[in-house]
Amino acid sequence: MSHSLNSKTPAMDDPMLRVQAENDDLVQRVNEQITLETFDSTDQKVLKQLVEGLGDTRGLVRLRFAETLGEIGEPATPFLVEALANHANVVVRRAAAKTLTIISDSSAVPNLLHAFLNDEDTVVRSSSAGALARTGEAAVPALLEILASNEHSEDIKGHAAWALAFIGSEAADYLYEALNAASLDVRCAVIGALGHVAQEQSDEKSCNLLVSALTDPESIIRTEAASALGQVNYPPSVPHLILAIQDTDLDVRKAAINSLGKIGDRSALEPLQAVLNDQQEVVRILAKLAIAQIERQSEDDW
Repeated sequence: MSHSLNSKTPAMDDPMLRVQAENDDLVQRVNEQITLETFDSTDQKVLKQLVEGLGDTRGLVRLRFAETLGEIGEPATPFLVEALANHANVVVRRAAAKTLTIISDSSAVPNLLHAFLNDEDTVVRSSSAGALARTGEAAVPALLEILASNEHSEDIKGHAAWALAFIGSEAADYLYEALNAASLDVRCAVIGALGHVAQEQSDEKSCNLLVSALTDPESIIRTEAASALGQVNYPPSVPHLILAIQDTDLDVRKAAINSLGKIGDRSALEPLQAVLNDQQEVVRILAKLAIAQIERQSEDDW
């Protein structure tokens, strides 16, 4: 009997186990309150505790905290952006960025941008880019600004271009305008994003802009446009892609051949057969593959 009186539970002995037990209790209690619609979203103490729970050593528990905060939504945003900006624990900063992705609150854009550009941790930066992408239209001007700047690395610009493409049709008006930007990086990213817009909603304007870009003075823009048209599968682009097979730039020619293969229009067969004797081996190989693709699609149609 005396032994049991003096013994302590492991959770009381071990600080980590004690924190885990408290976290389990907190997340269970809050989820019950959410279910019963009795949760007080103005309770700052609880919201702070939930954000701290994102630092739990157990991945599944961190996910449960993130989902709970996501369920609470915008009332949690100020506490998440504070953690993203200032928390010493990188695990919390990472999870805060991922949770802001769930909430998609446009008021978080300035803080997400700061973390995307300045956090020392690559996961925090990429997760912040993901959250910006989910935020949608509100993030577009800043993403275009990043692409236009000479201060940022290729990695940052790559993430910004990806986020822009992910936003897609929500950003359409900005994209149409930015197509005439002075910055080549901006125009390149815009062409890629227009491909996504055209895919999402069969947008005639985006498709026509991609076709026009096949004659852009910059070869990298022509290449991006030719690639994007293959993803869109826009039949009126076929004659323009056929012309692009003869482009002076090898990358443009390769992209045009690939896209003609994907679109599968039989009118491209003869022009593709004409380049089977091209001086460039890669052109010959790609043309052969594209012809096989078109013929296979023709058989499937029967």
